Amino acid sequence: MGVVNLTPDSFSDGGALTGPEAAAARAEALVAAGADWLDVGGESTRPGAAPVDEAEELARIIPAIAAIRARCGEPISIDTMKPAVARAAVAAGARLWNDVSALRAPGALETAAELGCEVVLMHMQGEPATMQDDPRYNDVVAEVAAFLAERAAAAIAAGVAPNRIWLDPGIGFGKSLEHNLELIRNLPRLTALGFPVLVGASRKGMIRKLDPSAASASDRLGGSVALALAAARGGAAMVRVHDVRETVQALAVESALHA
Repeated sequence: MGVVNLTPDSFSDGGALTGPEAAAARAEALVAAGADWLDVGGESTRPGAAPVDEAEELARIIPAIAAIRARCGEPISIDTMKPAVARAAVAAGARLWNDVSALRAPGALETAAELGCEVVLMHMQGEPATMQDDPRYNDVVAEVAAFLAERAAAAIAAGVAPNRIWLDPGIGFGKSLEHNLELIRNLPRLTALGFPVLVGASRKGMIRKLDPSAASASDRLGGSVALALAAARGGAAMVRVHDVRETVQALAVESALHA
């Protein structure tokens, strides 16, 4: 899954794409590099991020989805917490709703069921503005697994087809470095829930904590690829990344070594 950010303040590439044509060009490059999905987002969920109102988010993502559809054949994912934005994005051509709040917004479960699209249910402790202030768990793997199982059950009860549900442990969303490492080490405990798992660790701050010289997000390629390989070994069905070509190449070599 390649990242197409249309936000001015995302932690890695905020402000890099300033309109629909730039987004479509980025999407085209990601597909050429090997992306299977294109994840379009119009609201940053980095630590400390402020919410964006619905009208602004729609203005950022709907023209971009139209432009991407005109140039790329790969499936589009919409990264949003808002049911109305998801509805508009699916109407514009998105096929997956990637929700960092796991369909907890009012009306989100019902909207997902009505749309019939695939959904990613992600774990987040707190909210983006405050989630990294002081994250605490007694057992991070058990608590994340229990939360994801509960959200999947709630989605199914609302009418979402089980075969359309993905789970995401939420690396960096209300977790310390050790929490993130524990989740990646124990991904088989999440895949055992019976749903495909998506992992998004690309360029995240946990890499800077392991390598303080990687102050810039663009300096975290090596760590990002290492995390993607670890996720794949742990059973992740998809990784969400900024550096598609390098990740695809690393996964191809890893696959060949274990063929």
